[in-house]
Amino acid sequence: MTKAFVFGKFMPFHNGHRAMIEYAAEHCDELIVLPCISDKESISGKMRKKWIEQTFKGNSKIKVKLFNYKESELPNTSVTSNEVSKIWSEKFKKILPDLNLLVTSEPYGELVASFMNIRHLCFDISRTQVPVSATKIRNNPYEYWDFLPDAVKPYYQRKVVILGTESSGKTTLAEYLSTNFDAALVREMGRALIPNSEKFEISDLRSVAAAHQKETAEAIQSLKPLIVMDTDIHITQSYAFYKFGQYLDLPKQWYRTQKADLYLYLPSETPYVQDGTRLKNAERNELGRCHSVTLEKFGIGYHVLSKDFTKRKKEAEAHINQLLGPASP
Repeated sequence: MTKAFVFGKFMPFHNGHRAMIEYAAEHCDELIVLPCISDKESISGKMRKKWIEQTFKGNSKIKVKLFNYKESELPNTSVTSNEVSKIWSEKFKKILPDLNLLVTSEPYGELVASFMNIRHLCFDISRTQVPVSATKIRNNPYEYWDFLPDAVKPYYQRKVVILGTESSGKTTLAEYLSTNFDAALVREMGRALIPNSEKFEISDLRSVAAAHQKETAEAIQSLKPLIVMDTDIHITQSYAFYKFGQYLDLPKQWYRTQKADLYLYLPSETPYVQDGTRLKNAERNELGRCHSVTLEKFGIGYHVLSKDFTKRKKEAEAHINQLLGPASP
């Protein structure tokens, strides 16, 4: 029986890793995938294990086993050398004593296998089949989005929320940005469920919050790099405080799901359009002040955009481009 293993950081797990694991599985009866997790790395081992298990769900041949180590005790390097390969091979023999095949895409794979006295198979060492690396993805995940398995994409998704009071242009800007960036759009649910801002009950706001949560979860499942949200849970809370003097008791998971990476606020100085279903202008301005209080209470920092429609588009684009741009070295 052939028992094989592959090892790596998988930080992040990408389609090159996936292809290597599939290749390894074709050449063995049992396969251990061994993510090696340094104590100084930012992406948790639990997350990396989850990515691989979700990707190969249903394949009973493949098992994922975490190996956590300290960089003070084991060399954290991809340099090919006899010394480093010998150190790691000794550790692998202890934790995986009964294996007889190693599959890698690295030059040092042959050295590690020889020190372990097992067979080695090399897969796509030139990276021609899947031309990507984890380093490139970490530096700019959105440029290499198509190289990420579906299980990994939610980790790198970014959310932008457009905030503001009534008739401040939130929907117009959100729709523009979602089109411009080919983003998933979470539409405002308040207008659909509460046709008149002067007439609603606190139970209506709970319905709005629940509907917005559902829409956000569906947007995440779109697996697009960017999600643009037209208002969020905090604006619903602000309405509750403004109208009823209290905040809604909502599940903590809803806050985690809707937590954004960027909040953009539209000032209430924009021209007011009263269509017969909105608050009076003075009330709208008071609601805007309530928004500020609520956002501060929930610890939400935000960028205030221009009241000029043309300028705010450019400002919003600049903020999003910075969010999605290459990571700082």
